[in-house]
Amino acid sequence: MRSVVFAAVVAMLGLTGSAFAADKPIVIKFPHVVSEATPKGQGAKRLQELVQQRLAGKVVVEVYPNSSLMGDDESMEALALGDIQMIALSLSKFDRLTKKFQLFDLPFLFGDLTAVERFQQSPAGQGLLHELEGKGYLGLAYWHNGLKQFTANRALHLPKDASGLKFRIQESDVLLAQFRAVDANPQKMALGEVYQALQTGAIDAQENTWSNIYTQKYYEVQKFATESNHGVIDYMVTVNTSFWQGLPADIRTELEAIVKQVSQEVNAKAAAIDAGDRDRVLATGKIQLVALSADERAQWVKAMEPVWNKFRPQIGDELLNAAVAANKPIN
Repeated sequence: MRSVVFAAVVAMLGLTGSAFAADKPIVIKFPHVVSEATPKGQGAKRLQELVQQRLAGKVVVEVYPNSSLMGDDESMEALALGDIQMIALSLSKFDRLTKKFQLFDLPFLFGDLTAVERFQQSPAGQGLLHELEGKGYLGLAYWHNGLKQFTANRALHLPKDASGLKFRIQESDVLLAQFRAVDANPQKMALGEVYQALQTGAIDAQENTWSNIYTQKYYEVQKFATESNHGVIDYMVTVNTSFWQGLPADIRTELEAIVKQVSQEVNAKAAAIDAGDRDRVLATGKIQLVALSADERAQWVKAMEPVWNKFRPQIGDELLNAAVAANKPIN
C-alpha cells in the first residue's frame, strides 16, 4: 500500500503544509465509512459542530459518512498525502504499519468496554497513539464502538459450527488466524460491500458490533446472531503529523480541547448506543439470538487460544500483559 511509503516522505517534507492562508479557514476533511447514527458517526458530527461554534471563520470540518468520499484504505493513503486531514479508522487498519496494533484484534482479550477504556488510558495505551508519529500518523484519541458478535445463516453455538463458513473480516492477519482456528474461511472485504455479499451468498457470515449490525442492516440478510463479545471494534482519531504540527498554536490547542471533549462524550455513550441497537436488531424479529452458555463460550476461547500464541512475539509481552491487566479493576 502506497500510504506506508508516502507517509514518512510527507511527514519529512511537510507536504501537508505548515503555511495557511490568513484570509481563508483551514479545512479539515474527515471521511468515514459508517452511518451517522453510530458512535463514530455521532462523534464526527459533534466535532464538526463544536469546531463551528468555537473556531468559526478559522476552521471548517467537512464530514463525509457512509464511504461517500472514500473507503478506509483510500483514506489512510489520502491522509498521508494531505488530501484529507483527519480519519478515525478501526484499530485493525494500523497493524500494517506496526504489529503492536494487532493487540486489539486478539479474540477474547477484553471482558468489556470498561476494560478497553482502562487499557487505552494507561501509559501503554496512550503510548500507542504516538507509535506511528514518525511515519506521519499522529493519534489524538480513541473512540469506542463496541464488542463484536458473530452473525451467520447458521446458529453458532460451538466453534465446530463455524466450520466451512465464509466470514467477512477486516484486513487483519489476526482476524485471518482467528477464523482459520475454527476451520472457517475468512474473506477480507470493505464494509460497504458486506451487505450485498451476504445477500448474494458470496459470504455466509460476519463479525461486528450491534451498532454496525443495525445500521448496516445485516439482520435483513442473516438468520442468527451469536452474542459472543469476542473482540472489540474501536477507532483511533488520527491526523497527519506535519499538518497538525504546522497548525497555528492557538488553533491546534483549541482543536485538541475539542477532540478531548468529543472523545469523552463518544466513549461515555458508546455502550448505551450499542445496547440500544442490540434491542432494535432483535425487535425486528428477523434474526434469532444465540446466547452462549458458560461452557460454550469456554470452548470458543480455547479454540482461539493459538491465535494469542502466534502473535504474542510480534505484539510483545509488555503490551499484551498491560492489556490483560486492564480486565482487573484497580482498587
